[in-house]
Amino acid sequence: MLNRNQTSVVTNKPLSPSDQELFDRVRKLLHENMIKGHCRGKEIEFHYTKPSPSRYPFQFFWDTCFHVFIFSALGEQEMAKEHLISLFALQEEDGFVGHMIYWDRLRPGRSTDIFQLKPGLGRRFFQEHMSALIQPPLVAQAVAKIWDNTGDKEFLRLMLPKLKKFFDWIARNRDFEGDGLITIISPFESGIDFKPTFDEALGMPQRKGDWRLFLRYVGVDFRNFANNYNLKKIYKKGYFLVKEVGFNTIYAQNLFAIASLCEAVNDPDAERYRTLGRKVVNSIISVMYDEASAAFLDVYGKENEKIKVLTPTIFFPVVLEGIPESITQKVINRHLLNSQEFDTPFPLPSVAQNSPSFNPTESPYIWRGPTWIVNNWFLHQFLMEKGHQQEAAKLVESIRKLIEISGFREYYNPYTGQGYGAKDFTWAGLIVDMVKMENSRSGRLVQ
Repeated sequence: MLNRNQTSVVTNKPLSPSDQELFDRVRKLLHENMIKGHCRGKEIEFHYTKPSPSRYPFQFFWDTCFHVFIFSALGEQEMAKEHLISLFALQEEDGFVGHMIYWDRLRPGRSTDIFQLKPGLGRRFFQEHMSALIQPPLVAQAVAKIWDNTGDKEFLRLMLPKLKKFFDWIARNRDFEGDGLITIISPFESGIDFKPTFDEALGMPQRKGDWRLFLRYVGVDFRNFANNYNLKKIYKKGYFLVKEVGFNTIYAQNLFAIASLCEAVNDPDAERYRTLGRKVVNSIISVMYDEASAAFLDVYGKENEKIKVLTPTIFFPVVLEGIPESITQKVINRHLLNSQEFDTPFPLPSVAQNSPSFNPTESPYIWRGPTWIVNNWFLHQFLMEKGHQQEAAKLVESIRKLIEISGFREYYNPYTGQGYGAKDFTWAGLIVDMVKMENSRSGRLVQ
């Protein structure tokens, strides 16, 4: 399993000048994007970092988890704690936490995002509120990261009941078929908004994104909204039911992370979460792995139809404990260095180069060609641990060069390194977590 929570004993060697400059730039970026405030009429303090200053001004679920890994790598553990406490401050009694939290900005950034809100907000629309969607549940690993770095049992005891309620909500409400796999009901729940695999689930041919695709996406959210986000109704009608590889990989990882956190405080639920994690892994193999493609594929509908479109999430399950070594090597060997697919000067493109949907340039229909830093981050540690040091180093050096060429951008051209999308975007800051791990292994202290 990919475990970005393990610490290493390191020596007191300083950062190299180039690494120190990089860490300083990332620190400056996150602090400039930071928001802190107090809810009027409520005893709630919020504290989060915007993914970008203008385009994404809200607190996003998995973005907050990314920020925890970045702050932890920077040595700012208290800041990381405050961000997670803020993320769960509006958690509902049943455990639900939405993918977007509207603190000081109550109106959605895009008018169509109103369909991602729970109907019947009424006057609460003018107060702090959450979306009705979820996002990849990276949060248990984020808490584990802080726990491993600080050993703060008070913080762990504060967060663990919240985590358990949240993951129990996911299992209870989104495992519609009892196989352990989680179904997303909107493309936006994946965190990979216009992922080309979703085209097939929406009845669209594989091609570059356009306005027709956007209408289909908005239509999904509108139908969910019209059905009052009643999950039983939504499943029965089956507008958009996708078991996405990335989401389920992260779900399995975080079930194992909760199990470890439970063990740290002698919580008897540890084995329950570990058993569920194993169930999810087994279902990923049986439902999502495609022998002919040597890839893990998203599936859709109640019949689990495989979507044979290659994106970086085909690699994600290789990090999981319980995936046979024979499968992991097939996936890596066939696709990672394939010049027709993912081997580009600045990897990893967000869809294989030979896909009809591939567009390496800027577009409002994102995740359909350009490189996103997060995919490199997910794959990096696995490559190091499995003896693919050269490939792992390429991922790290690629991000360094992208930042040198274009600064901190939302996504990048996989051929030229030109930056696109939001400026001053925080995800590129994940490079410091990757550098810290590499330096720890080489015996260099990262401050």
